[in-house]
Amino acid sequence: MMLNDWNIKSRSHTCQATGTSFQEGDFFYTLLFSRKEGYERLDLSEAAWEERKQDPAAPVAFSLWRSLYELPPAPAPEPIPKNDAEGMLRHLLSLHDSKNRNAIYILAVMLERKKILKPLPSSEKPILVYEHHKTGETFLIEDPYLSLENLLEVQQEVSSFLNQSVVNPVKSNE
Repeated sequence: MMLNDWNIKSRSHTCQATGTSFQEGDFFYTLLFSRKEGYERLDLSEAAWEERKQDPAAPVAFSLWRSLYELPPAPAPEPIPKNDAEGMLRHLLSLHDSKNRNAIYILAVMLERKKILKPLPSSEKPILVYEHHKTGETFLIEDPYLSLENLLEVQQEVSSFLNQSVVNPVKSNE
């Protein structure tokens, strides 16, 4: 499985070990695994996490974090499509085209600086793990290890994508 086959996964609203619904203000743990079949996300309640820690045979996650559960906001009607970095990132990820890898990386970094995406730990290189601040969605972004020599070219590519989206609006999933 390619990274492009698994770009965004939303947090669960229930513990995947016990089936118990998360409540507003509950802490929960998210674990990401790299499996032969592809990537897997597992959201666990604190109780399930404590039980899992006691199991020496439990598989090791390549990324793990603790979050505070917040009820998802009701979707607001969008009068016009968003023509921004987040909408373009979602659009490029949906294309599953490796030629957009550099632009996807730059857009993710832009969104990290705007505090829309929060970086999370990952021991699986070159995979960068981000969580959307508001929605809790997980984004897996491949680090293309850009050098200064090709940075200007990628910046122009991203600028071109964003300028095109003003002419041909991209619908954001948010």
